[in-house]
Amino acid sequence: MSILPQLELTHRLAPQIASLSDLKKKQLLENLALRVEENEAFILSENAKDLEKLPDSDPKKDRLQLTSDRLKAISQSIREIALLPDPSGKTILDTILPNGLNLKKLAVPLGVVGVIYESRPNVTLDVTALCLRSGNAVVLRGGSDAWSSNKALVEIIHKTLLENNLPADLVCLLPPDRSLVHELLTATRFVDVLIPRGSDQLIQFVRQHATVPTIETGAGVVHLYVHSSGDPENAISIAINAKTTRPSVCNALDCLLVDQKVAEAFLPKLAIKLGDSKVEIHADSGSYSILKNAGYSLLVEADESDFGKEWLDFKLTVKVVSDLDEALDHIRQFSSRHSEAIVAEDHTVINRFLIEVDAAAVYANASTRFTDGGEFGLGAEIGISTQKLHARGPFALEKLVTEKWIVTGNGQIR
Repeated sequence: MSILPQLELTHRLAPQIASLSDLKKKQLLENLALRVEENEAFILSENAKDLEKLPDSDPKKDRLQLTSDRLKAISQSIREIALLPDPSGKTILDTILPNGLNLKKLAVPLGVVGVIYESRPNVTLDVTALCLRSGNAVVLRGGSDAWSSNKALVEIIHKTLLENNLPADLVCLLPPDRSLVHELLTATRFVDVLIPRGSDQLIQFVRQHATVPTIETGAGVVHLYVHSSGDPENAISIAINAKTTRPSVCNALDCLLVDQKVAEAFLPKLAIKLGDSKVEIHADSGSYSILKNAGYSLLVEADESDFGKEWLDFKLTVKVVSDLDEALDHIRQFSSRHSEAIVAEDHTVINRFLIEVDAAAVYANASTRFTDGGEFGLGAEIGISTQKLHARGPFALEKLVTEKWIVTGNGQIR
């Protein structure tokens, strides 16, 4: 079995979505949002088949689960994407050269966007909506644990495309057979860019084996530093929000750094709130004794492997640091360059943190849970890019284009 014929077909059809008018692309997405709502019962029944295969203790289960509320939010997100300006077709430059040549630089679709992802069937709709709105065809390769959900969603997408007089194969769902991944990673003639979204293991595998250009959407090892000047109530609120509202996502808090000047007073108060959510704390030597004396029951002595770990669960690493410099050094060593935050009132400290921390999103006195395309007003996102070329941070509609030079003359030669 080979997926190359399917990839070639999607590549050949891609100009049909690229040439679609802005109005028709909007109508297509509005129709898709409506079809998702109309097929809620079917989608949830197929999602239930996937959920049955995972134990409740598996942190991936939350990512996998679709609910009525989540489907409504996805539909609303698709409608919001439809209302965003189409990034393709814009004229970036239009000039006449001294020799009379008319030189234009246009924003154009990337072509065929391939996305490899795990566990989260909402990505199927988010990616499809973003790609179609920007004039791109899309190849989807989801994980085996979400196969029934993804198949159902792509069935609805295909029906919507056909209803809008477009070929269904503009959106291609590949089987989760691992033996076929190599063909996708090396299909340079048919896939223009690959975007891996998932675990660090998945991202590194794609990075090492792909010959198709790759945009990384990295794992989130997220830190929050509580400086001695910080408002303790703000710090508690931000830490609880970042850790407990949805721990299975990449912008959730993984490691709390606390200034030694406030650790004795701050950590017991925070522990009360963390205990309400049954968060297991992996504490360094400086914080372990404080939390043990405070009677925190879900307490583990941290080892070196706990630092730089993306927990994706109700677990948190805690470390007491001597000052801002030690906090910056720790983040520099263990950050995945996704999202980092500080709670402080000292503006000199805040400015140093914002300037010196190297991450896609850096926060002062706010939760890292805002690192999200929808929250940033970008519509949905394909992922959070942690690299520095082409896109960084929420990778959304505006970055799904490249450039083309159009040169018009009347016989000029060089």
